[in-house]
Amino acid sequence: MDHRTQTGWIDGVATAALGLGLLLALTAGPASAQDGRSREEIWYAPTAEDWAKPCLITWQRTWDDAVALALRTGRPLMIAVNMDGEIASEHYAGVRYRQPDIGKLFEPYVSVIASVYRHTPRDHDDDGNRIPCPRFGGVTCGEHIAIEPLLHDQYFDETRVAPRHIMVELDKQEVYDVYYAFDTESVFERITSGITERVLQPYPEPEGDRTLEERIASTDATDRIYVETLYREGDRKARKDLLQRAESLGSKAPLQILRQALFGLDTELATIARRTLAASDNPAAIDLIMEALKVPMPADDRLLLVSALDRLGDIDPRGKTLAVVQRGLGNGSTAVDASGWSGSTRRAAGPERGAVESRVEYAAARLSGASSAEAELEFAEAMLALAVDPRATISPRASGVQAGKLARLRFQDALDAALRAEEAGASGWRLDAAVSLARWYLGDPVRAQERAARAVQALPGGTETWNAMAVLSLFAKGRREAIEAASKNGVEFPPEWVADVHAAYTVLGRHPEASDQHVLQHHDFLRGLGADGPALEALESGLSRFPASAELHGRLRMALLKEGGPLRLEEYYQEALAEPEPRRHTDWYGAHAARIAAEVWRFTPAPESADAAYTQAWAAYARAEELYLQWEEANPETADSGRHYRALCIAGRARLASEKNERESAVALIEEAFRLRPLSAATRDGVGMSPVGAAFMIRRRASEEDRVDLVARIDAALDELAAVDPTLLDIPVNERGPRGDRVRRRR
Repeated sequence: MDHRTQTGWIDGVATAALGLGLLLALTAGPASAQDGRSREEIWYAPTAEDWAKPCLITWQRTWDDAVALALRTGRPLMIAVNMDGEIASEHYAGVRYRQPDIGKLFEPYVSVIASVYRHTPRDHDDDGNRIPCPRFGGVTCGEHIAIEPLLHDQYFDETRVAPRHIMVELDKQEVYDVYYAFDTESVFERITSGITERVLQPYPEPEGDRTLEERIASTDATDRIYVETLYREGDRKARKDLLQRAESLGSKAPLQILRQALFGLDTELATIARRTLAASDNPAAIDLIMEALKVPMPADDRLLLVSALDRLGDIDPRGKTLAVVQRGLGNGSTAVDASGWSGSTRRAAGPERGAVESRVEYAAARLSGASSAEAELEFAEAMLALAVDPRATISPRASGVQAGKLARLRFQDALDAALRAEEAGASGWRLDAAVSLARWYLGDPVRAQERAARAVQALPGGTETWNAMAVLSLFAKGRREAIEAASKNGVEFPPEWVADVHAAYTVLGRHPEASDQHVLQHHDFLRGLGADGPALEALESGLSRFPASAELHGRLRMALLKEGGPLRLEEYYQEALAEPEPRRHTDWYGAHAARIAAEVWRFTPAPESADAAYTQAWAAYARAEELYLQWEEANPETADSGRHYRALCIAGRARLASEKNERESAVALIEEAFRLRPLSAATRDGVGMSPVGAAFMIRRRASEEDRVDLVARIDAALDELAAVDPTLLDIPVNERGPRGDRVRRRR
């Protein structure tokens, strides 16, 4: 296992952003040759005290909001692009954007921030209040993530670099685009000159205060915050008044105060909010409607919101798809009766190879005696079992091509026998399943799906055979692909299709021949359609059956972080560990959860919580490592993986100690991390910092304080690393500037 790839909580939280395939090139070039300063000196890392200061730049929430404000005020637009873990971006986000003089530089602009990384798992709390991004303030993480691809298409010239600052005029044309800068001063000089050299002057603001209705209707972030604060801090009468004023705006009602009402405890205010939300023509209302539908409500209100999804589908096709999904999940499947499957979920050991071949021989012998519909069907099923058995299909002496030809002949024999059985009068789900599966493997998916639907409709509940599992899987796959194709082409599909897929995977979740991949397919299908609640239920049910599945645990971490943040993630696995007989692997996945929670806490930032989570993760990895060495199926790679993650936990704690000015502790922890597993030193965690990167950061701060003793200890540790592998001290590839030459870190 190669542990030099980036790990961390991106497997849990940032998937939504990274799933877009965004790969940002990091920008900060080498140090200026004129002054000889190192990168760490030019773009020094922010401390915990720096991060605790508020961001002093007002970011607009969406590009449309920013453009509207620019046109109203005559101010130009400023696009700021930032990336986690990159040294200059960290400096801008943690230091410069929080300095009063830099905040003043940005005041003449209408600013937006673009970053594809998530810094807090949720955008709103349980009461519907916004959770501002701890890195940038003002905007939610979902907002600065969503704006990036939009701006990329318009202004990035197919080049994703960060940090970056782009000035855009009212006609939406670029004035300047600053990146690959070698210092901060030149960037701020250009930001200043963009205003001083500008001919157009901002429009004077109207005299006197604007009315409350004007502020409710305004898209300016400052006005939005004002109205949302009024609602949050007001009494019931004030809240109702705000909601009624918003309702009078019709489709232009601000969504955030509707959200606050929807998830509050007052049912009357929630009813007003649902009624207002259903009248919105803002495509962003689609996501809020989907969240609102998770909450119990009167049937009439539910119908109203689903109808609104249909109407919004004229603007955004996603709305119609989600309306169909809601109707489908609200009704049962007519093709699959999931209630008839209790399912033993105990998977029997597969037959020996000889047993599979003996079954074929027995079926063939019956045919040679007196051919009948039943004998032909038994032979077809036996040939299918032989064809899909890798032990029987692939002979040690056969090449891959030969094995493929042999399997195809067996599938053809199975199909021929099934069709002969049908001619002889055979019918029922077994026949349809045999024909369907044989045709599928022979490359005839259309006719295979037709027979799969027939087989599933006639399938008796509780049938625990392999062919029952296989035909259910094929049926679910067919329906799922049909839904995906219809959605892609903007074509409506019957709600029953969604119900069919949901029911088929529910049965597979109980079927003894199914695997964790069926649970993943079920979860991903529902999640992809916006049905987060049923998706989480499917996931938890699957984990009770497949507790060691790494992929299921990965999906669970994503869901828990989205549902309740790092605290919910920690609590879930702590409860699992506290069970009287915790399942095998619970220590390992509990350690993963604690480490990822620590990295989320670092983003928040909450250093004390992060340090506690790292300590918990370290202990859990140590326990898991000991268990892996004891278990019969243990292997050295797994134990080594535990040491790798423990080293990252220790390095994370070292950085936290340094940010709290605990230099002695920070150096001792870095030394411990290097000793535990030197080859992990160049691996970056979910916060974008590697152990060796943390070491250089700690070294710089110790040097600034004239702690010669600590500098010497770090240098000795770095020398030992270089003796193991000199490339461990290289600057990461995506931090080497535009030429990408290999550069060793400077001390």
